[in-house]
Amino acid sequence: MRRLLACDLGTSTAVLAGALATLAALGVVLVGSHSALAVRSRSAGAADASALAAADALSGLVAGTPCDRAAVTAAANGVGVSECVVTGAEVTVEVATAFGPFDVRARATAGPPPASAPPGGRVP
Repeated sequence: MRRLLACDLGTSTAVLAGALATLAALGVVLVGSHSALAVRSRSAGAADASALAAADALSGLVAGTPCDRAAVTAAANGVGVSECVVTGAEVTVEVATAFGPFDVRARATAGPPPASAPPGGRVP
């Protein structure tokens, strides 16, 4: 049987502490990246909804100006409009929201369907 040396005592505690610290760091990274993806997804959805609302206003389906409708829709989704550009019959909206020290931005464009769209509006 092997005799324990004085320098061997406590090494398992150090190894266990290192393993636990590594697992904790991995958990923090995973939670942070999941949160960032959730904010990005929410921003993209808000940009889509804002662009569609602006396009509805541009086409006359709802009252108001396109960029005002985009701002109201963006605020309802918890983001702010950082850019709203009307080009012909299309509206491009960029929204932004804060994620810690960073700004998460998303952009969407909406307008009428292409003239070559089949009935039902589905474009392949």
